[in-house]
Amino acid sequence: MGAITRAAANNFTTNGIILPAGINDASVASISQLENASTSGALTLISEQTASNDANIDFTSGIDSTYPIYKFEFINIHPASDLVTFEMELSTDGGSSWSVTKTSTVFLSYLSEGGAGASVFLGAGLSLEQTTGTQRLMENLGADNDQSLCGELFLFNPSSTTFVKQYIARTNSSQYEEYSNDYHINGYGNTTSAINAVRFQHSSGNIGSGTIKLYGISGS
Repeated sequence: MGAITRAAANNFTTNGIILPAGINDASVASISQLENASTSGALTLISEQTASNDANIDFTSGIDSTYPIYKFEFINIHPASDLVTFEMELSTDGGSSWSVTKTSTVFLSYLSEGGAGASVFLGAGLSLEQTTGTQRLMENLGADNDQSLCGELFLFNPSSTTFVKQYIARTNSSQYEEYSNDYHINGYGNTTSAINAVRFQHSSGNIGSGTIKLYGISGS
């Protein structure tokens, strides 16, 4: 018995931490459940929509108090016409109206396919100052067959009735004049009402094709 005890003790540090040598296939093969395993940050797909020459894509369900963070993924958003912006709107009444006041800042970088015109700057004309206007997520999109936008947007604690609603987005597109555009958008919906719907659209024309996925991200 003493030998078994000593052998077991050799698998632990003086602070009681198990050493790598103390774990093998046999010791974990029969584990079917980890009661205290953390699921923090796990992504759960709530819904997805694929555009087919649609004026807008609205998410009017699935945004509630279930998750503290919601994530939208933009996959190959392709406009039906050139030189349009990709935009977001927020709603507190399930999409009956889209008039949430927003404040935001945008900075961006770009480079042409030929290596010309490289620049990084604050997109002052894209930022919002306490306005109900749409939040631009990308501009000057191209409608060539090989051009599209990809990216993501995070919406934090939209069901809160105490705090404003923070959002962070990053998008990249192959722009109308063959540029790679990289946008970083940070802002908030200045309302203490719960946000329960989000709309995506172009400044004009339809969303020709592309998919938007909505995920919930669990907390700690």
